[in-house]
Amino acid sequence: MVGSEAALGRTERQVVACVRCPRLVAWRQEAARQAPARFAGEEYWARPLPGFGDPAARLYVLGLAPAAHGGNRTGRSFTGDASGDWLIRAMYRTGYANRPVSLHRGDGLRLTGVWIASAVRCAPPENRPTSAERDNCLPYVTAELDALKDVTVILALGAFAWNAACLQAGIRPRPAFRHGAEFRRPDGRIQLGCYHPSRQNTATGRLTEPMLDTVFRRASELTAPPPG
Repeated sequence: MVGSEAALGRTERQVVACVRCPRLVAWRQEAARQAPARFAGEEYWARPLPGFGDPAARLYVLGLAPAAHGGNRTGRSFTGDASGDWLIRAMYRTGYANRPVSLHRGDGLRLTGVWIASAVRCAPPENRPTSAERDNCLPYVTAELDALKDVTVILALGAFAWNAACLQAGIRPRPAFRHGAEFRRPDGRIQLGCYHPSRQNTATGRLTEPMLDTVFRRASELTAPPPG
């Protein structure tokens, strides 16, 4: 555990200091300068976001990228935006989170058995990172997974995260993404697919809370230690 925490700490420092993608550096800072009225006066994080959660996690949840006025503002993935609201509620209902809301870094949220990260660590314009920006961030996913030695399941939220996880594992040909998809990776871990809890998906009913709960219950089943 001590070794994992030290490795995760090193990766966190590398992520926060990262300036590999000039377009994302400019955008995350511009989003902070052009804050909407509801966030006027708030001090934005406006840096890349490291993963967070339990160093003893057995489940690794991979999203797309921070939201310009969510994680880019609060400094924590899936915190302070609608996608985070959906994700943390589902994790609370399945026992991974101690509270059903994720508002800011000091809100008391604690995760048990799960680690959350994004395929791209900076907020991208129009929530659309490029393949080169994804590739620049993949070493951080690898570093986290190397440190999180207890992880047995990777849950990819959306096709972008699914493809990034496949690329990270060197999977060719790549299995098609679908909600509820499941396969065993070359590293022995199980990869699950779930629609991203974006406002577009939740507002249209493409993703419902029961659908999200079903995927997290499946992840819980797969990560349960063997009896005895």
